[in-house]
Amino acid sequence: MITIDRIKKSVDAKIAEGTNFIVDISVKPGNKIIILLDNDNGVSISDCVAMSRHVEAGLDRETEDFELNVMSPGLTEPFKTFRQYQKNIDKQVEVVTKENKKLIGKLLSADNEGIQLETKTKEKTDAKKSKQLVINNIKLTFNQIKETKIVISF
Repeated sequence: MITIDRIKKSVDAKIAEGTNFIVDISVKPGNKIIILLDNDNGVSISDCVAMSRHVEAGLDRETEDFELNVMSPGLTEPFKTFRQYQKNIDKQVEVVTKENKKLIGKLLSADNEGIQLETKTKEKTDAKKSKQLVINNIKLTFNQIKETKIVISF
């Protein structure tokens, strides 16, 4: 049986050569291997092909049959690593807290403790009857976050 540790060792050796980073590695029943690869400047198809060839070279189809997929995480996939938060600073994100509160705003910063998010809402103020734009800076720890995704805008 092919294990995640075995795949991770192979992937780590290849990652050390460049600027890519691993978001996730999974081995599903039937030896279906899925590797999510990312890069601060975006992952190219050639990056995925090179990683696939590297991992496949370390496996023997005569011993064990397997399916190997190397891809970039989709825009609709939630963040899984701290590096994804760093990569997406100054971009619009949607954060769902563990209390299921949805926050949409600009990711201002990310550090080991958590993130800072700038949200904009229209709220009534005491001074005026019409709604005014209110900007809030919200700090969240990673323990408070259920999921974070990039906001796709057209």
